[in-house]
Amino acid sequence: MRRPLSTLLILALALLVGACGFQLRGAYVLPFTTLHVPLPESSELHSLIKRHVEATSATKVLPNAAECEAKLLITLNIQAKNVLSLNAAGRVREYELVRQFQFRVVDKQENELIPPSQIMIRRDITFSDEQVLSKEAEEMLLWRDMQTDLVQQLLRRLAVAKKPA
Repeated sequence: MRRPLSTLLILALALLVGACGFQLRGAYVLPFTTLHVPLPESSELHSLIKRHVEATSATKVLPNAAECEAKLLITLNIQAKNVLSLNAAGRVREYELVRQFQFRVVDKQENELIPPSQIMIRRDITFSDEQVLSKEAEEMLLWRDMQTDLVQQLLRRLAVAKKPA
């Protein structure tokens, strides 16, 4: 008696999830086959962008801008750590981590595929003088997570780029 009920419940749940439009994130279809990313190839951000672009689309990231159909032009790429709040003793209790990334994408003829755009990611982190090492490790994890989030948002924006008519 329990088996048919659980099967029916699983089937109903699958239909409900399918009906709401849920789908797993799949491959991106970028409107260009080659892309140039003007960051040092040894940088962590360059390798992360290259890995995600090549793993989730048919597009290749090449080191030579002249050979590429599109160029990702980075106009701003900064990380900031701001004080959010202080405790009664005047010591920092919370920080805000901010990642700001501005870019645009152009083709070989310098036609804009994506106009100047900005991605801003913010995370709050508490701080304690008694747990300095663990809070530093938590901060590093947050920075890494923010960078991955940045690359995912960048890929979604690259996927909707329009070639000029």
